[in-house]
Amino acid sequence: LQRSVFGVKHFFRLRSENEILSARVAELENRLALYQERESSIATDTLSLALVDSTYVEQFTQYTYLPARIISNTINRNRNYITLNRGRQHGITEDMAVISPDGSMVGYIVGCSDRYSVAISILNDKFTTSGKIVDDDHFGSITWNGRSPHKVQMSELTKYAEFEVGAPVVSSGLSHIFPEGVKIGVVESFSENDNQTSFDVVVRLAADMTKVSNVLVISNDGYIEATELEEVARK
Repeated sequence: LQRSVFGVKHFFRLRSENEILSARVAELENRLALYQERESSIATDTLSLALVDSTYVEQFTQYTYLPARIISNTINRNRNYITLNRGRQHGITEDMAVISPDGSMVGYIVGCSDRYSVAISILNDKFTTSGKIVDDDHFGSITWNGRSPHKVQMSELTKYAEFEVGAPVVSSGLSHIFPEGVKIGVVESFSENDNQTSFDVVVRLAADMTKVSNVLVISNDGYIEATELEEVARK
């Protein structure tokens, strides 16, 4: 009995520590985003450093990071979803990115209630986003073929891309959901497609989707404005 009690206490202590870690990572990510925006604005603006105060910089910060805990997650279906313990009352809305505390891609929000939200997992045959090879910058489409929970596929990568097995793959920033540079994984193998016009790439995931428990949800303050403008342009 004593051993069982110790195990339960250890479980709740570990979960609490993980939640504290996620909150701390969120705080650091917000500080980093603010710092990067400040550096960018200083480099491109003629305002002196003395005039660029935190209030001025903050209005240009595009991304914020919100910690959440996974309360339900499937990996053995063709269409897997993740349920989080945060919802609209916590600032979560549809089309927000979901990443692990170490910055690896997990999914994005597709539904919310006041207290909970549901994300489409990267392990879902309806999931798609844009990825690129680090140090090459050519981009392709990231999807999942419904097989291994540790691998996704990159297609439509131009045959002019130069890379090797082991090359890191990250989000391209061409999607308004994921910021540029979110880790997707590394190249495990690749081959030319049937038409020999592009590469088909197998990417080993950076996130271990079989045991991820705490996540960060990313809010893009420019998402609505950008998508609405694109919809007008398409008409």
